[in-house]
Amino acid sequence: MRLTFFGAAGEVTGSCHILECNGHRVLLDCGLIQGGRDSETRNREPFPFDAASIDAVVLSHAHIDHSGRLPLLVRRGFRGPIWAHNATCDLAEILLEDSANLAASRARRAARRDAQDPQAEPLYEREDAARAARLLKGLRYGQAQEVAPGISVTFADAGHIMGSCVVTLKLSEGSQRASLVFSGDLGQYDTPILNDPVTFGNADALLLEHTYGGRNHRERQDTVDELGAIIREADRDGGVLLVPAFAVGRSQEILYQLGKHFDEWGLKRWKVYLDSPLAIKTCRIYWDYPHLYDEEATRLKRTIDPMPVLDNLHMSRSADQSRAINRVRDRAIVIAGSGMLNGGRMLHHLKQRLGRPETRVLFTGYQPGHSLGRRLIDGVDEVRIHGRPVKVAAQMHTLGGLSAHGGQDDLLRWYRAAESRPTVYLVHGNPDQGEALAARLRSEAGTRAYLPEPGASIDLRAPGAPERLP
Repeated sequence: MRLTFFGAAGEVTGSCHILECNGHRVLLDCGLIQGGRDSETRNREPFPFDAASIDAVVLSHAHIDHSGRLPLLVRRGFRGPIWAHNATCDLAEILLEDSANLAASRARRAARRDAQDPQAEPLYEREDAARAARLLKGLRYGQAQEVAPGISVTFADAGHIMGSCVVTLKLSEGSQRASLVFSGDLGQYDTPILNDPVTFGNADALLLEHTYGGRNHRERQDTVDELGAIIREADRDGGVLLVPAFAVGRSQEILYQLGKHFDEWGLKRWKVYLDSPLAIKTCRIYWDYPHLYDEEATRLKRTIDPMPVLDNLHMSRSADQSRAINRVRDRAIVIAGSGMLNGGRMLHHLKQRLGRPETRVLFTGYQPGHSLGRRLIDGVDEVRIHGRPVKVAAQMHTLGGLSAHGGQDDLLRWYRAAESRPTVYLVHGNPDQGEALAARLRSEAGTRAYLPEPGASIDLRAPGAPERLP
């Protein structure tokens, strides 16, 4: 009974870990590495395991940094089932197709620069994504499922995005028993639309994310009030507000807030564009799972039919509809991907509008170091987009309180509510965030907490400090 840490050990993206029991191997997530200068190269490297040797995958949720290398896993020989929540299956299918399209687009740009560049070949093809989607098998929250001999999985709501899961794994090998909980990504408490994250029961070991393990978010109402103030300022200036947003989760919450505060924020004078075919499809999937909503969203659902409710919302599905937004000069809110600015239609809008001082760019999520988003937040005067220099005169805003990840107090609240105090292994976060959370876990809960390195391993029968395998 052994767990080996690979992706998202010591960093935020690329979630991927291997569980071994009874000679069988189950992969926990298989995510894309995002944001760093070498991320494209790292994603192309061989897996540190034989893809064909994996018996099954357990997917915590659909975000690409947890699911995005599944098509590559299939391309390299994996043929087993991919177990996930039903909503995750629906979301992952469209996200993986979109990821394949983005890979093809990046490869075409690389080929124009240098046909011999290894990145002139896409990381994987749409057919690889389709093959991965056909392997998805859906479960409900609370439904136990044996995913390999001696390994049983049960999902609970993680409150991060629709269908996100806290994964409890029960292991048996001969007369020995062990249990492991994988948090996936945990949401904030009191997030709109979604329920609060559900804690776990008894466990021997906990694999816990710590994206914001070292700090707390602002109070959500303060963040919502700031969003309203930014819109009023932009209204006064007659400008355009560009919102890079993740297609799953963040786009839906922003639309939710715009609908809820439509009159208060004077949005009748504005046009709102959801310029993302992926986010449009995601909105429909969100509306297909009303039994997963929190109380406020459930009340809203009773009074309306489609989601969201905005009389001036324009769904930009085609490229021509997206390009037409360039002709709009004032009072437009444009929500488009990608949230980390590593592709998508938002890059085209930034090329058109970054040089205009009346433009405002609103960041609502994490921007990795060295990324385009991080450079814009840091106040650079010029950036390169699609290989071309673009002057920056636009105003930048950040709204950290809308993060889909829980802050330090959220993570501790979730952990303290559990029935047991298992040994904690912190993943999916930068080391400074992990050290801060580990210190509080040790001092306040008396918990053994570790930050494993990639390739380190633990014996789940007696969890202790991670060790390197020979």
